[in-house]
Amino acid sequence: MATRDLYADLGVKRTASAEEIKKAYRKLARKHHPDVNPGNREAEERFKQISLAHDVLSDPEKRRTYDEFGLEGLQAGFDAERARDFKRARSYGAEDFGAVGGRGGFGRYTSFEDIFGDIFGGRSTPAQRGPDLEYTLEVDLLSAIRGTAAAVAVSKPSECTACHGSGSQDGGTTCPDCHGRGQVKVGSGPVSFGRRCPRCAGSGRINLRPCAQCRGQGRVDRTERLNVKIPAGVDDGSRIRLAGKGGAGVGGAPAGDLYIVTRVKPHPRLERRGQDLFLDLPLTVGEAMQGATVDVPTPDGSVRLKVPPGSQSGSKLRLRGKGVPAMKGKDRGDFYVVLLVQVPTDGDERVRAAVTILEESYARNPRADLRL
Repeated sequence: MATRDLYADLGVKRTASAEEIKKAYRKLARKHHPDVNPGNREAEERFKQISLAHDVLSDPEKRRTYDEFGLEGLQAGFDAERARDFKRARSYGAEDFGAVGGRGGFGRYTSFEDIFGDIFGGRSTPAQRGPDLEYTLEVDLLSAIRGTAAAVAVSKPSECTACHGSGSQDGGTTCPDCHGRGQVKVGSGPVSFGRRCPRCAGSGRINLRPCAQCRGQGRVDRTERLNVKIPAGVDDGSRIRLAGKGGAGVGGAPAGDLYIVTRVKPHPRLERRGQDLFLDLPLTVGEAMQGATVDVPTPDGSVRLKVPPGSQSGSKLRLRGKGVPAMKGKDRGDFYVVLLVQVPTDGDERVRAAVTILEESYARNPRADLRL
């Protein structure tokens, strides 16, 4: 049984709110992002851990499942109701499961963990859901803000066309133990239940002639090209789920899911902080002193911005609702313009004379209060 703690991966308490989880993830993602730590495998692995933790704990349904069953509850093929039945079965007998074997039929197990592992179908793996896959997609910042579409080529296990996923050349023969049902009865009384047939591993059929093309696996690796819609507002480590686009299942089981994990390239002028955007805006000395109306580029197009008279370099002006949209909901961040006053580097006698007059206009030394 896995003991990894997703809450510990993000450094939050189990009672953490959704906002606390989001803040913790963003802080850690900035620190461990592979672009910030090129070639650092430890940082890359840490980034994967916190991305998984955020994906689970930011989803209310996944979080409830994880809180009740741990990481096992998130595995493909997990049956929550069956898991609860096993837990109830435990309350009927002693802690020693071997001692219960005479009346409950659990003698072949040595611990509750052995029974819990059987929730996934026992020790054989025939009919099983396909694996979930990940694909890392790099997008530029403007595309991440606006949303975009991308063509991706994903190599994944796909159903064998020769045997149609059965793994058998002739479809196999009916299992004599379960008579094709795929399950056999275990136990009796209030704690009896059906479990996957160990002879055919739940498929109901026995494969006597494995398919030559897939060697009895029912799957072969193929490359599939997909057009993926990237929603507006994605960030580093955002995960986009494409249901049923993962690896093919075995024995007629459904395919897994494909997760597109985005990595956002930095922009030369724009900086993203959460859902807010920041842009440095150069101004002339005259525009800063006298005020001006200037054009400011934003992801939604150019906006006319009024710069108040007497603006200082480093001052921020806010454009409400011009930042990054939320992936879910209608919330949107703000766009901050950071004023940077530019002084001319060359000038003739007339310019130098104007600078002298400008210097004399200061009422006091601007560094008079500068202390450490």
